[in-house]
Amino acid sequence: MPKMKTKRGAAKRFKVRAGGSIKRSHAFKRHILTKKTTKSKRQLRGTTEVHHSNVASVRVMMPYA
Repeated sequence: MPKMKTKRGAAKRFKVRAGGSIKRSHAFKRHILTKKTTKSKRQLRGTTEVHHSNVASVRVMMPYA
């Protein structure tokens, strides 16, 4: 049985924490920022946890994480 490959796009977007949860960065903060409010841009900083309904699909994409 050959080794399973990690989806490289997923590996660049997600990191698995020590406790097993998966962290991700926020979307909508790359461009067209002039029309977005300061509050919305501020709340998009940092990282957040992947929603529990999507965790299974992320784990399939990253079998060794």
